[in-house]
Amino acid sequence: MELYIHIPFCVKKCNYCDFLSFPGYGCDADERHRSLSCDYVDALLREIEEITNRFKCQKFETCFIGGGTPSVLDVREAEKLLACIRNCVFPETGKNEDHIYNISNKIEFTIECNPGTLTREKLLLYKKYGVNRLSLGLQSADNNILKKLGRIHTYGEFLESYKLARECGFNNINVDLISAVPGQTLDNWKDTLEKVVSLSPEHISAYSLILEEGTPLFDDYEKNPGSLNLPDEDAEREIYHITEKILNENGYHRYEISNYAKPGFECRHNIGYWTGEEYIGTGLGAASYLSSENCRSLLNKSFAAPNMIRIKNTEDLHIYISRFSDKGKDSAGRENSGINQEVRSVEEVLDTASQMSEYCILGLRMCRGISRSDFSKRFGKDVYEVFGDIIRKHIDDKLLKEEDGYIRCTQKGLDLNNTVLCDFLDV
Repeated sequence: MELYIHIPFCVKKCNYCDFLSFPGYGCDADERHRSLSCDYVDALLREIEEITNRFKCQKFETCFIGGGTPSVLDVREAEKLLACIRNCVFPETGKNEDHIYNISNKIEFTIECNPGTLTREKLLLYKKYGVNRLSLGLQSADNNILKKLGRIHTYGEFLESYKLARECGFNNINVDLISAVPGQTLDNWKDTLEKVVSLSPEHISAYSLILEEGTPLFDDYEKNPGSLNLPDEDAEREIYHITEKILNENGYHRYEISNYAKPGFECRHNIGYWTGEEYIGTGLGAASYLSSENCRSLLNKSFAAPNMIRIKNTEDLHIYISRFSDKGKDSAGRENSGINQEVRSVEEVLDTASQMSEYCILGLRMCRGISRSDFSKRFGKDVYEVFGDIIRKHIDDKLLKEEDGYIRCTQKGLDLNNTVLCDFLDV
């Protein structure tokens, strides 16, 4: 099982971001913002404690602290959170001779960080509590592009943060990049890729910009579509190809549409999402994906097996804080009835047919594709029994192929991935 922890605070909302996050929480945050972030962390600790008590028999293989900007938390609040994770999620860990908690190599423990919010003290604190993977948001090596995206940092500040992370002993670092930004040229993108590979991070996520409704970039596009100078489909395809070429030449293999890694450094947490593993989300707006049996443990409510249940936490910050505070307990310290229904809601119930479709859609985002044997073990059917017509159609049009027990996209299929995936929705 996997654990996700959401920190919904950031210094400034980026111009492309539609994630659940609130700006104004930098080092110069006012008293109201500081008080809210402290209250939120206290509530989050209670939720993590509750989750781990309910799932004592489960072992968490990955933990991912995302946001927002988790590194915006000050040292005091960050230590409270990390100590809770160490005590509740990974209780078997002990300290080594350097007073650093030993997290098993089998566990991946990631925290997202942004340049401009990192310090040596924070990085050493993360290291002390067993964080063994950092995800740094760069997006571009061009300061003009960073400004257009609304980032708070420069490329020089990213370099300082990256160097500091290496000095503090982190040997598993992801760098996030965004292509197809308004006004970005192919040469500009190549320059970013070449600068990043020269640093030799273990993992690179190279996403294409998506204009999300409600963001400043989307609003600009709505007002004047031609003003953004966005690349067309052919230009985006060229970006994909040059990205794969440059990263392959520098020792990174593409294992998912937008993700590249050196051998052995693939993101296990994200692979869990793409292969249908169960996960629990904690924090504001966080999602969980659980079997009917495990969902009963979380919600005290029965669901028909073998359904999978998608659950979502409230997006109301004040409701979340109040329900996971002392107000959410009775005089004996027990949960008041109804607390889960107010904080967590069922978003979707997936029957077997829906699970099979989702398994294929997510699996075909990965370069290795869908395992026929794994599909059969999970669902008691061969994938061809359910999706044979679709698979054969796309094998004939050279978008899919079958090799070594896996059905996967060809290079052309990766280019036209949405065309392939949409067919699995219609079954």
